[in-house]
Amino acid sequence: MGVVFYRTCRAGGRFIRRQTMRQLVLDGHRAQRAGGFILACTHLSHLEPILVSGIVERQIRWMARVEFYRRRWAAAALNLGGAFPVDRFGCSIRSIRTAVRLAKAGECVGIFPEGGVAQGRQSVLRGAPFKQGVCTIAIEARVPVVPVVVLGTDRLNQLGPWLPFRRGRVYCAFGSDIVPPPRSGSRRGDRIEMAVRLREEFQRVYHDLLSRSGITDEQVP
Repeated sequence: MGVVFYRTCRAGGRFIRRQTMRQLVLDGHRAQRAGGFILACTHLSHLEPILVSGIVERQIRWMARVEFYRRRWAAAALNLGGAFPVDRFGCSIRSIRTAVRLAKAGECVGIFPEGGVAQGRQSVLRGAPFKQGVCTIAIEARVPVVPVVVLGTDRLNQLGPWLPFRRGRVYCAFGSDIVPPPRSGSRRGDRIEMAVRLREEFQRVYHDLLSRSGITDEQVP
């Protein structure tokens, strides 16, 4: 039931997007793979899950903010879609354990390392720090992290991009695997070392996407 619901929503989203906007996807094959991995996504707006879920063929088990579960209909939809909640300001141990279990079982787990919508100097795209729980999960599950940079979703809060004239523009680029380091005996050290490599890959992918799309850093919020 959950897989059918997810695929139905994805098909609907793809249809709407094809009629209304143009998209540039770079290195999408990096997410079209077997086995468990973490998909770490940038977060300029709340629409990245819809866009990325329409690009990646596999079902993504999104880690969603617990605030989105307050309404019954929303909670039901998220559960049917395979998402699971995380309390960003409380205890997140249960969510981390769920993510580790799913990744070990071969699932694709979607996470927003920035913890919420992040723009300007708060964005990892410009070198800001992010929540290192994504690295903790990858290290415990022994799976790679695939960073994905999404641009243009911040402009989709207007009517124009959703009209059937393909006026909207969205850009998406997938980075190289960031694999967990060999266990050193220091969990904190391993987590920090992996976080540094992940942040550098986010920035590399971002600048590559800018150069290949023709947009500038000033056009990104």
